[in-house]
Amino acid sequence: MQSYNPEQALFEAKREFGEHGGVTPSIARSSTFTVMDPASMPEIFSSVKSPLKSGCYLYSRHYNPTNVVLARYLAALEGTKAAITTSSGMSAIACILLQLCRQGDHIVSGSAIYGGTHALLNQVLPDMGIKTTLVDPTDAAAFERAVTAKTKVFYIETVGNPTLKVADIPKLARMAHQHNAKLVVDNTFTPVLVTPAVIGADAVVYSLTKFVSGASDMIAGAICAGRELIDELKDLHTGRAMLLGPTMDPRVAFDLIQRLPHLPIRMREHGRRAMVIATRLEQLGVAVTYLGLTSHPQHRLFNEMTNQGYGYGGMMTVDCVTRHKAEHFLNILQNEEQFGYIAVSLGYHDTLMSCSGSSTSSEIPVEEQSTMGLSPGLVRISVGYTGDLQKRVRQMIRAVSSVGLVDTKDG
Repeated sequence: MQSYNPEQALFEAKREFGEHGGVTPSIARSSTFTVMDPASMPEIFSSVKSPLKSGCYLYSRHYNPTNVVLARYLAALEGTKAAITTSSGMSAIACILLQLCRQGDHIVSGSAIYGGTHALLNQVLPDMGIKTTLVDPTDAAAFERAVTAKTKVFYIETVGNPTLKVADIPKLARMAHQHNAKLVVDNTFTPVLVTPAVIGADAVVYSLTKFVSGASDMIAGAICAGRELIDELKDLHTGRAMLLGPTMDPRVAFDLIQRLPHLPIRMREHGRRAMVIATRLEQLGVAVTYLGLTSHPQHRLFNEMTNQGYGYGGMMTVDCVTRHKAEHFLNILQNEEQFGYIAVSLGYHDTLMSCSGSSTSSEIPVEEQSTMGLSPGLVRISVGYTGDLQKRVRQMIRAVSSVGLVDTKDG
């Protein structure tokens, strides 16, 4: 396991107090900012001055004081020199890829990725002359074989959505750097658990909407990276995070600042409960996948990359084989057992569940879903931390029994 302590790093980050001494930072809702000296304006536009260099703010699409505080805390959490906030996880992914790639360039991406990212890579970026080759994220040699003279980015998810495949971040980072490419890692499923930048990643992207927010009440994203890359993203004339306009509302940034301190506590509890439920399902012979089970093909690799003491996260899957059986299973879990909610997204305090192939991965052609190991009956479960755990286990056992996934009575 890694020795990085994100919880301690966040605690040790410089605290930002409110303008009147409040223990929470102020919310800067202004869209534009005054400069006292007219000569400062051209210096800001030429990057001689900036909020991070001289405290000069210009316009909230560039930098906003509240967003800067959140970005600084996120950088501490991720072990990077800098970070920027965005309006969504997809905007973070789009901005970093468009910053690193130009027309004619090439990306090698793990195939186990979120459906929206798959669509971006295979439907949108090709229209801009940027091609992507998809490979098995667990096969580092496949990345090597896919590299061309135009490859600029290796892209992976720490834990693939929804199949929970794990990529070898240190190995892929070394390989990317040997080919003068950057490794970009989506760490949405595993905040705190894994710190990709500490083990080689050049940039880490997030949908903060999920576990970091924890309340399913906002849409937000972030990019964490070195200072030079973040400065490029925010360049007033060429920065994709400036010109594409994915601005986070400072009120959202404030709410996220308030939730970061208890993120490690929440992740531990998500993981504790998921481990209990997954273990019981495996004992019953259910086709369950969870990172904490030794039966997971990359269990050992994940252990080598994780930060000690935070568990294995809240994501698990149950393979019902067919979509019909999966929908029957979901209906029982929600409408008969009140185990959780049939909804996309993840990281909520209540359990959220969906049949991935026909929902969040529906942008991926069926034949590609099969190739990446996504069964039409795969149910993705984001395990929450509400309710009595043993009652939740009994609810799950009754549900898997009702749909014929296991032949047992209520245990």
